[in-house]
Amino acid sequence: MLKNIAPTGSARTVRRARRLRRDMTLPELLLWRALRARPGNLKFRRQHPTGPFILDFFCSDARLAIEIDGEAHSRGDRPERDERRDAWLRTSAIETLRIPASEVLNDPEAITRYIFAQAMARLPLHHPAAPGGPPPPDKLGED
Repeated sequence: MLKNIAPTGSARTVRRARRLRRDMTLPELLLWRALRARPGNLKFRRQHPTGPFILDFFCSDARLAIEIDGEAHSRGDRPERDERRDAWLRTSAIETLRIPASEVLNDPEAITRYIFAQAMARLPLHHPAAPGGPPPPDKLGED
C-alpha cells in the first residue's frame, strides 16, 4: 500500500463525512456494496474527508477520487465549483472520476468494472520498498 498523500480533513469536515456515511444516496449505496468487497485487492474509502472536501469514494493507492454526480451537479454554479475542487485535488496528485448517478442506477456492475479499470491504470508499476524491508539483491552479495 502506498502512503496516503491526500490532505487530511478538518474536524468539521470529518464530522460532516461521518454524517454523510449514514445518509448515503441509493447510487452511492449500490456502488459501495461493490467497492467494499475490495475488487483487485484495492481499498476504497467512502465519504473520505480531505482538505475542505469530502470525496464520495477514494482509493489511496490509485490516488483516485470517485464522485457520483446527481442532477444537482449540472445546475447553477455547481459545474464551476466541481471544476475548482477537481483542480485542487490535482495539486495533490489525486485524479477525479465523475460518474452520473443515473449510470450507477442503470448498471452498477459495469460502473464497478470501469472504476476498477481506471484505478488499476493509475497504480504505479512497482510499490516503493517498505522502510526496514529487505535490502536490494546486490546488497546481499547476489547478482
